[in-house]
Amino acid sequence: MSQGVHDHRLRELAAGHLDHHRVLGFAREHGVPLVSDDRVTFIYYGAAEQVHLRHWIYGLPGHQPFSRVGETDLWFREVELPENSRVEYKIEVVKDGHGHWLLDPLNPRRAHDPFGANSVCHGVGYVRPEWTLPQPGTREGTLDAVRLKSHAFGTERIVPLYLPARFRKTGRYPLLVVHDGSDYVEYASLKVVLDNLIDRLEIPPLIAALSNPADRLVEYPGDPRHASHLTEELVPHLEAKLPVVRRPDARGIVGASFGAVASLYTAWRYPGFYGRMLLQSGSFAFTDIGPHHRSREFDPVVNFINAFRKDPGKPAERAFVSCGTYESLIYENRSMMPFFQRIGLDVRFVEARDGHNWENWRDRLREGLSWLFPGPLWMTYE
Repeated sequence: MSQGVHDHRLRELAAGHLDHHRVLGFAREHGVPLVSDDRVTFIYYGAAEQVHLRHWIYGLPGHQPFSRVGETDLWFREVELPENSRVEYKIEVVKDGHGHWLLDPLNPRRAHDPFGANSVCHGVGYVRPEWTLPQPGTREGTLDAVRLKSHAFGTERIVPLYLPARFRKTGRYPLLVVHDGSDYVEYASLKVVLDNLIDRLEIPPLIAALSNPADRLVEYPGDPRHASHLTEELVPHLEAKLPVVRRPDARGIVGASFGAVASLYTAWRYPGFYGRMLLQSGSFAFTDIGPHHRSREFDPVVNFINAFRKDPGKPAERAFVSCGTYESLIYENRSMMPFFQRIGLDVRFVEARDGHNWENWRDRLREGLSWLFPGPLWMTYE
């Protein structure tokens, strides 16, 4: 075996009789992948011609071969992984010259998104935040919906709503407009997060409009119809029906990836309307010279971000921006900070050792929401 494999437990496994029962028992006892300091060892057991690690860490080869232990069916791959990292991956198994991508059969941790699921590796120090999980005794909000005619799109839209626990029509609530709202609930635990943060007084009770597009690749990258739909149709409709505070500092817009582009674009088109922006892993592609090198779906994004960088105006008063250091978009997100600062936007930028995925965005929600909308707890200590 390679001298790079430093974990003696794997050496002990390889030294004994190998079968599925023993390997599964080893995985249950020690956890797979094996994590030690800044190293992680991935393991696969099964007949194969080749085995590869497929991951989403920008800057590293996304196709890393496993080594085989002698003539056995045990394969391993050791990689460097800094502390507090979280990585999603799959294992590619090649048989008869054909590769098949699999969830790691020895690792029960899974992350889900609209395209399926990935296996998850936690580096030393990473722990899923407890406020992303249901907590005993936490008062739960409810999910409702509104139906409205969109003249901007010429269609009817059904928009799910989050209403906080103990909602009262006589109350007054901040409003969040959330792009891909149902995905935030399904894959980033948004309802659970809001329930917990409100119950802990870290954010005030608020209403969230969980907007969902008909075609996000059309509506999100700089479409004036979308900005008009949210600002001139959805928000006024909610203000007429619900007790929301009608001030920019109580009105926020949220989005991740293309949803962050749509959030920034909408606030840019209607400066001063949304006082707060939460932008996660924004697909803020731009060019300084020459063409961009992303897919054609980014053409309208580049046009918008180039226009924004030339004339940013002041789309909001405060923004929380987050991005994973393992994303290809980290450069673009870092590059946006000088433009936000130049226009006097009160901005907080946070990086995490994670990739472009919903659980990265989930794990940043507490810091982002409590900074944009501090509840009684934070206001007491500030």
